[in-house]
Amino acid sequence: MAKLKTNRDQLVIQSLLGEISSPSVNPTNPYRISSDGGLMVLPGVGGITFNKRIGDSAVDLWGDHVEPAVSIRNTDKNTGSAYNAGLNVMSCVGNRAQVISGDAKDEWGRVTGKHGGIEHVLVDFSADQMDKMAVGDRIQVRATGQGLALPDFPEIRVMNLDPDLLDVMDIKAVQKSGRFRIAVTHLIPAAIMGSGLGKSHTYSGDYDIQMFDPGTVEKHRLDSLRFGDIVAITDADHSYGRIYHRNSISVGVVVHSRSVISGHGPGVTTLFTSTKGMMEAVIDEDANLKNYFARLDG
Repeated sequence: MAKLKTNRDQLVIQSLLGEISSPSVNPTNPYRISSDGGLMVLPGVGGITFNKRIGDSAVDLWGDHVEPAVSIRNTDKNTGSAYNAGLNVMSCVGNRAQVISGDAKDEWGRVTGKHGGIEHVLVDFSADQMDKMAVGDRIQVRATGQGLALPDFPEIRVMNLDPDLLDVMDIKAVQKSGRFRIAVTHLIPAAIMGSGLGKSHTYSGDYDIQMFDPGTVEKHRLDSLRFGDIVAITDADHSYGRIYHRNSISVGVVVHSRSVISGHGPGVTTLFTSTKGMMEAVIDEDANLKNYFARLDG
């Protein structure tokens, strides 16, 4: 497959630092209130999630906003939120990440997404690698990708994407149309998107696919969503924040699990957006980071 023309030679590569975060629970009230009024105590964000990685179900698990594999944040107490914002904004999906402390020092993984609200960057490692890790281990991301552009497709904005990952994704130019065709696992209507709306940019964080209507879940096969799935959101423009806009289309990656809380669900970090709908999404169940990372690292 021919590579898309990009401006990758102009992109900067920088180091970003995070530490493996600890899972957290409200110290006075551990309950989550479900959309039907139930009280539930569930595993959630942070830490090392040993048994959930890209390619695994983001729906069939007993948890809420669970982040697969390793969750990191910058915890420097002297810098407020600026350093963690740098980690979250400048990290891109597919970036290589190296463990630089602890028993897993010198192991390498890859960034799989970004989770807003908690402001975590998520990194995939193998089970053997994670067995050597501990909360507090430091991980350095080789960040590149913000500013990536496609000269042959000027109407399509790219964000949060490592150029090496772009090269192995299933994307093909559509002759003389100014469009490209991209493989996705699901087509999701903007009408069911929830938490994360109202943000002024999409260079960090995610927004959530609501799964509370059984008919909609069945129609759009939402119960088959996996961590790392590449999905298309129809009638959604993410150029300057997330808005409903007919005939627009945005493509992103599923980064965290379903939720019982109203307005929440599996989260999507944006990779591409087109105000004028200049992307054609085609269903392919293999459109998952697990397969693309295998191409990069195989």
